[in-house]
Amino acid sequence: MKYSWKIARISGIDIKIDSSWLVIFLLFTFSLSVYYFPQSFLLSSRRIYWLLGSVASLLVFASVLFHELAHSLVAIKQGEKVEDITLFIFGGVARISEEPETPQKEFSMALVGPLASFFLALVFILLSFLFRPVSRPLQVVAAYLGYINAILGAFNLLPGFPMDGGRVLRAIVWKATGDLRRATRAASLVGQFIAFFLIFVGLIRFFRGDLGGLWLVLIGWFLHNASVQGYSQVLLKQSLEGLKAKDLMSNAFLLVEPELSVQTLVQDYVLKRRERVFLVVKEEKLLGIVCLEDIKKFPRERWPELRVEDIMTPAEKIISVAPESTGIQVLQHLAGAEINQVPVLDNGKVVGIICRNDLLKIMQLRAELGI
Repeated sequence: MKYSWKIARISGIDIKIDSSWLVIFLLFTFSLSVYYFPQSFLLSSRRIYWLLGSVASLLVFASVLFHELAHSLVAIKQGEKVEDITLFIFGGVARISEEPETPQKEFSMALVGPLASFFLALVFILLSFLFRPVSRPLQVVAAYLGYINAILGAFNLLPGFPMDGGRVLRAIVWKATGDLRRATRAASLVGQFIAFFLIFVGLIRFFRGDLGGLWLVLIGWFLHNASVQGYSQVLLKQSLEGLKAKDLMSNAFLLVEPELSVQTLVQDYVLKRRERVFLVVKEEKLLGIVCLEDIKKFPRERWPELRVEDIMTPAEKIISVAPESTGIQVLQHLAGAEINQVPVLDNGKVVGIICRNDLLKIMQLRAELGI
């Protein structure tokens, strides 16, 4: 299971690190401290190599954060909402709630990231020249960071979706054709081609004895999956156009009272009616929601003594939608909050529920019918 931790908040944006980030941070630090720096300059203490390696690794990921912040700040300036920025094993990603509405916004938002990296590359290269007569270790660290940022900017400019260059390409095709779906497909195909090329080159390098080839294979595999998923997301959103929550919701939901024992809930509702999700209501007011996962958190011997209100998720922690909410808004709630269902409330009264599986079935049916 993956975890992420919030480490800061910049300009209203939560900065998080994924658990996978620790792996690449340790690999960077080890590689710099044991191999790269000792081969570049001599020091009397191994501890200083490790100190420089740790600082340089942190600055590498600070550079990635600077790159993502550039995207995010331009997005905010254009009226978009940025949920957070997460650093992980392959770099970083800014979670922006909405896709750009125009190709011009897409173009500027995508291009600013590589430009930010090239700016940092220039700054670190200039610092390396300034440090040359002063300190060989500082000069090497600055030159290394300049090289890394130049590589980061150039790699992201590769014209394959969802990298920045792929988004630039999508913006150009989108502007030329006026068709976002067609533009996304073109950029996605280029992204998949680049991904297969990286995998091919990586395998050749690996079989020639270069273990670094495995890194290229992993990057290619990640890029391929991201390219396919990026195009799929556009298709999903387009399949929901014109639909509202009232069109997607199901009226076949079960209500339970908060005083009901968990034992009765299991026997009379879960097992007999084969349902997994129940809305907890008292006098037509939604108090919470209880799922099979909530029941499984407690041992069976405690079921007779526990009440539904003891294990439910309270209403104030539930994400709900109105009947007039758009299908895309519903999808964003389900995906963004990583939940499996959202109740539909009309003036505080439950009128339906939308489950993730039901939403996917509706979209699949519409796709098969060509709608």
